[in-house]
Amino acid sequence: MTDKANNTQPDEGNKPYRSGFVAVVGRPNVGKSTLINSLIGTQVAIASSRPETTRKAIRGILTTDNAQLVLVDTPGIHRPRTLLGQRLNDVVDESLSDVDEIAFLLPADQEIGPGDKRILSRLRSEFARKVKDGSESSKQHTGAGKSGNGAQNNKRNDDHEHGKFVWKVPLIAIVTKIDELNRQELMAKLIEISQFADFTDVVPVSALGHDNVSEVKRVLIDNIPEGPQMYPDDQITEEKPEDTIAELVRGAFLEELDDELPHSLAVVVDSIDRPGESDNPETEDGKAHVMVSIYVERNSQKPIIIGHRAEHLVQVKKRLRTAVNRIVGQKSKLDLHVKVAKGWQSDPKQLERLGF
Repeated sequence: MTDKANNTQPDEGNKPYRSGFVAVVGRPNVGKSTLINSLIGTQVAIASSRPETTRKAIRGILTTDNAQLVLVDTPGIHRPRTLLGQRLNDVVDESLSDVDEIAFLLPADQEIGPGDKRILSRLRSEFARKVKDGSESSKQHTGAGKSGNGAQNNKRNDDHEHGKFVWKVPLIAIVTKIDELNRQELMAKLIEISQFADFTDVVPVSALGHDNVSEVKRVLIDNIPEGPQMYPDDQITEEKPEDTIAELVRGAFLEELDDELPHSLAVVVDSIDRPGESDNPETEDGKAHVMVSIYVERNSQKPIIIGHRAEHLVQVKKRLRTAVNRIVGQKSKLDLHVKVAKGWQSDPKQLERLGF
């Protein structure tokens, strides 16, 4: 299943142009960001082994000759323990409104658990209606992914102890992390997941290994409705440069510190000053000046972020130099400042100030 040329598109012939929004959902740490980055071909969302990494609905734009998908990377759906957690779930609710297709990620190396069932229940409440067994409307329709007729003809049923559900949009199961299983284990897992809900299609993938990524792309495109191109060919995200840089900085600290990093970390880009457009003396050397504030909840956490002789700040700057230059569009200096915002995860005013 390994993709030999991940960006090579099959001959589309005279197929109509398709476009729409795809909500990428799943519990924390199932590979949502990794898959989106792999489909787009570059990093537009933080990918980390730490759960609850994504905090905003990052929208990556995938454009081919005959289709454009806006992939919405949602925070993992979970039981909130803080006001921040509730805000993240609110982000998911907003992201799910008016989507044309849902990609439900389920990891191959883990059992289907309460979190997955909770997500399925939530999706049913938004995108399905319950019908009585045996009624005309409960008869199963052929999914768009198998008939090629698009999302308009995709009304699927889902068995449930109280009846069946008719789905309003295509529901694609994407089975991630298949590299963790042998072939026999994978086949058993695919059968288990296909029985979990009446999915339009079930697609296995290892995004890290680029294994079957092109098939995921094909299935998502085949199930999106016909529509016009919404963004220029070269645009890969809806995020503002400030938001993209803030996410990259937070992701870099996740990689740099691993388990040492307090989860109560927030990053805000305060300003991007460009030479000739600002009176900031820091731009006199011809480089843009990117001012970044890094917030933790306690004073004791600041040394963890800064490191001995500021080694962590130095390493993050080195790691992001090329990416920040590309985002800003010129050579830039990243200026990192670590600050304390006590209890910000549960403070409504501070959450709003930090962009949540």
